[in-house]
Amino acid sequence: MYTPPFFKQDRAASLKFAEERGFGTMCAFDGHKPIASPLPFYLTYAADGTPQAAFHLARHNPLLKLAGGDASWLLAVNGPDAYVSPDWYVSQDQVPTWLYQSVHLSGPVRLLSDDELSMQLDTLSAKFESWLLPKKPWTSGKMTAGRLETMKKAIVGLVMTVEEVEGSFKLNQHKSDADYVAIANALSAGDADAKQISRLMRQARPQAFAEPDFADDTNMLERSAP
Repeated sequence: MYTPPFFKQDRAASLKFAEERGFGTMCAFDGHKPIASPLPFYLTYAADGTPQAAFHLARHNPLLKLAGGDASWLLAVNGPDAYVSPDWYVSQDQVPTWLYQSVHLSGPVRLLSDDELSMQLDTLSAKFESWLLPKKPWTSGKMTAGRLETMKKAIVGLVMTVEEVEGSFKLNQHKSDADYVAIANALSAGDADAKQISRLMRQARPQAFAEPDFADDTNMLERSAP
């Protein structure tokens, strides 16, 4: 991933973002062309602290033919994104751009056993069911055993050993406070993604949005009065 220094995220922040998103696009190269599939996943860690991305694929997914080797796969995890018009800046001579959050995880992938797949499915559903609290979580125990086993035969569990972590959060960090605030304010009137980018910008540089301290201004005027 090309990542200018202003936007580069450290390993911990990138992994945290990927875990919280839990959905991305898995990509691999078959020797002739890239193959990709969007999918949910969760992160776990090996005994030595190495991150692992656990996921599964439909049994007929062409990606499966590439699993189990030494070749590196790529999991692209994206967050909100938004277009920025040059008209929104305070400064002149700006150009259009796009703000976004993106993390790439890469490494080799191996197949899981049936027992590992069962554990993965329960862990994965528990992760996303927790987003729906206070709803009582769904569990695989609500399914009849025969139906569950039939559906499990249609998928294959896998895990990626994450060898490289790259993160880029482009939020106009390199712009002046005046331009930064102007863009965040403009995006706050946009669609859901634009609003989320605006919130992230405010969280990243809260001091730029602080209200003026009118008490300090008043005291200064009083001290400077004849």
